[in-house]
Amino acid sequence: MNKIKFVYFDVGGVLIVDFTNNNKWTEMKKDLGVNIKTEKAFDSIWKKYRRKLCVGFDIDTIIPEFENETGLKFPNGYSMLEDFVNRFEQNPSIWPAINLAKKNYKAGLLTNMYPRMLDLIKKNELFPDIDWDVIIDSSLVGSKKPDDQIFEIAEEKSGVKPEEILFIDNLLHNTQAAEKRGWQAYTYDDQNPHKSSKELLDILSI
Repeated sequence: MNKIKFVYFDVGGVLIVDFTNNNKWTEMKKDLGVNIKTEKAFDSIWKKYRRKLCVGFDIDTIIPEFENETGLKFPNGYSMLEDFVNRFEQNPSIWPAINLAKKNYKAGLLTNMYPRMLDLIKKNELFPDIDWDVIIDSSLVGSKKPDDQIFEIAEEKSGVKPEEILFIDNLLHNTQAAEKRGWQAYTYDDQNPHKSSKELLDILSI
């Protein structure tokens, strides 16, 4: 393994518990009143915009369309973005690895985010308040993982060689995309965070 000089962390599924591999999305739809009669229309609208959400499209702008097409009535002042983030949870098992990475290397975030989402995550204190060296937010750069462009941007911002970057993500297609660029990568198991966090500590201690 080449010497690590920069560590990029994913956020959802790594630093925090998001909607990956759990029932949070189903629970959210149920809480919004989505049922057998309205689910098809709701899912159709979601599918329509889903690919745009992490590259600058604001999820709260489609609330009226959800209401018009499904007949659902959301609470006054409802924000779907806030609803998402309020359902996220901390992953404290990874905090020692974050601290070690920041102590021994340069460290940053490389994350697919809806517009304004990362700020809300920070506001809700879902992971430690770290002075990251670089933050690559897909909604701000207009490209998302596993697209090559976002890795090019992250590579340039890191200031190190590709082989000196370690990337931690919970999705295999994202870590594979990084490895194709010559990065080192670790696929974090969001179903077994304690084990993965321990393995990551070992990697960062080398």
